[in-house]
Amino acid sequence: PSVFASILDSQKGGFFAIRPARETATGPVTYRQLYHSDTNILISRFLSNMGVGQVHDYMPVGAGEDQERWLVRELVVVRGKMYFEVECSPSFNYAQDPHEVELTPYGARFVSQKLTMVLTSVKKRQWAKTASGGAMTRLKLSEGQKAVFIFREGKKDEDLSHPATTETTDKLYQNTMTYWRNWVSQCTYKGRWREAVYRSALALKLMTFEPTGAVVAAPTTS
Repeated sequence: PSVFASILDSQKGGFFAIRPARETATGPVTYRQLYHSDTNILISRFLSNMGVGQVHDYMPVGAGEDQERWLVRELVVVRGKMYFEVECSPSFNYAQDPHEVELTPYGARFVSQKLTMVLTSVKKRQWAKTASGGAMTRLKLSEGQKAVFIFREGKKDEDLSHPATTETTDKLYQNTMTYWRNWVSQCTYKGRWREAVYRSALALKLMTFEPTGAVVAAPTTS
């Protein structure tokens, strides 16, 4: 079952939010979302009068079974400086199973009866528990600086240091981008709706069961 389902229940569904903090701007913050061209890497962009930041979200492909089960979130400031809040609050078994939170300098471990999930960051940070059963940290980044967070399945007794260096995640990012572009380049359609056709193909590819190639039911129903 999903651990992030706030789209179904904003109070108990669970979420993983990376958002600008109040110190980021004296005026409004503008939000934009788009996919990195010809890939399934999602970019969420924040534009303020103090700076511009963005989050790159992806699950690695072609990286080995363990790493392909990671959710990688890369936060980077491309102009100026910005303050951010990172809050992770999973909800197990659609909020039916309680869980415990264990904080470490690198993140947190969320332990339910049947499943353990781990959130880690490359650098040590000050983490705090939240009322919703999550973990939260605040950080400031200047132009060119990056913070990488990995959310993955874990074990109750494992070491909670970060599983990858910045160099490793940079390689995972490039490999993932190359994989999607190579895959979609096999499409032979070259007409005026190329962008829409490519995006539809990429979305359907995310919804396939890899061993058989079968598409999950939801996109195929009316």
